[in-house]
Amino acid sequence: MASTQVKILVPGNHLMVGLLGQRDELLRLIEEAFNGVHIVVRGNEITIDGDDAERVGQLFDELVLLLEQGQRLDAADVDRTIAMVKDDVSPTAVLTTEVLRSARGRTVRPKTAGQKRYTDAITNNTVTFGIGPAGTGKSYLAVALAVQSLQAHLVERIILTRPAVEAGERLGFLPGDIMAKVDPYLRPLYDALYDLVGPEGAQRLLERGTIEVAPLAFMRGRTLNRSFIILDEAQNTTPEQMKMFLTRIGFGSKAVVTGDVTQVDVQGGRSGLTGLQDVLGDVDDVAFVHLGRHDVVRHKIVADIVAAYERHGDSSPAS
Repeated sequence: MASTQVKILVPGNHLMVGLLGQRDELLRLIEEAFNGVHIVVRGNEITIDGDDAERVGQLFDELVLLLEQGQRLDAADVDRTIAMVKDDVSPTAVLTTEVLRSARGRTVRPKTAGQKRYTDAITNNTVTFGIGPAGTGKSYLAVALAVQSLQAHLVERIILTRPAVEAGERLGFLPGDIMAKVDPYLRPLYDALYDLVGPEGAQRLLERGTIEVAPLAFMRGRTLNRSFIILDEAQNTTPEQMKMFLTRIGFGSKAVVTGDVTQVDVQGGRSGLTGLQDVLGDVDDVAFVHLGRHDVVRHKIVADIVAAYERHGDSSPAS
């Protein structure tokens, strides 16, 4: 059977370096990802031969669109774009979605199809569960959407919480009052907040009480109206704590629950996140989004490490 041939005419030589990479490194990534495909570049014309020629042609079309919209491509971007094209997902539909512009002027966008499903679910549902391994952007994107909702006056405050589960060091041995003791557990949420609104902006919002960062135990007995509430590291809640948290949600509020069921540190292993989809999966306005190693957006080695742990059936590395 004759192989397919596809020709792509790139609109302008100025796009070629960004498309192919320095010394054609991005072109080699594409050739390696599609076995049996032969790519020839002459000027701004790209000729693709092989059984996967049409799919590779679609990939180049998508990459050109991203370049025309001002995005710069690196090896990680091209790897993620290849994965999306192979899954019949449009990379431009994913990578051009703007969640928030940070205090440093950087645009926060989903970088994978899974992250796009996650951000869409948060936007369209009252309660969203984001479940996946380290590096998939679960907490960061949730905080970004919380800040976006606050800026759009959709909510009046942001509440960031997580269980203070001891992992080798007892809280009683740590110095300071209760907030000082739990501060190390809440630090990842502070880090995301500082990155998105800047240290000074975050401090002002915290001092006004517009943003509250507190351990999960402080949620008991409260009703949270017009709030964007994020429960991080939810795999370390007990079933009782999870029920307590979910019943705090008041009118005009939105909640995001993030966690990784392979990293349960709670005593006895009774995680409030494990098996919860069986309980709440049929409840309207509740969404569960599962992220995987293909959604890891840290250094490539993180995805490789997650994959290695998955192959051996062990728990994932800490997020």
